[in-house]
Amino acid sequence: MLENYLPILIFIAIGIAVGVGPVIAGFLLAPHKPDSQKNSPFECGFEAFEDARMRFDVRYYLVAILFILFDLEIAFLFPWAVVLDSIGTFGFLAMMLFLAILVVGFIYEWKKGALEWE
Repeated sequence: MLENYLPILIFIAIGIAVGVGPVIAGFLLAPHKPDSQKNSPFECGFEAFEDARMRFDVRYYLVAILFILFDLEIAFLFPWAVVLDSIGTFGFLAMMLFLAILVVGFIYEWKKGALEWE
């Protein structure tokens, strides 16, 4: 009975080795020579002026949720467009209802001012 699980265990072991192996190799083989130039800020170009754990405005999260929402909408539109011929009128109307609900939510967010930055 356990011989049925052996390929699964081998697959899991190889997956863990492929995922963890390069990270461990990087820690062991990479040179560790930090200096002030390497530790300086490089993404934004200036020193941090507040704590990294500061509170964000709620609008930041609303924009992030809207991005995820419309990203998922596009993810649903591609398979729907591929099978549109086979699903017929019912599938078309179901997608139009889905899009209408998303548009109503988007208009609500827009009217509430969630997309306005001050």
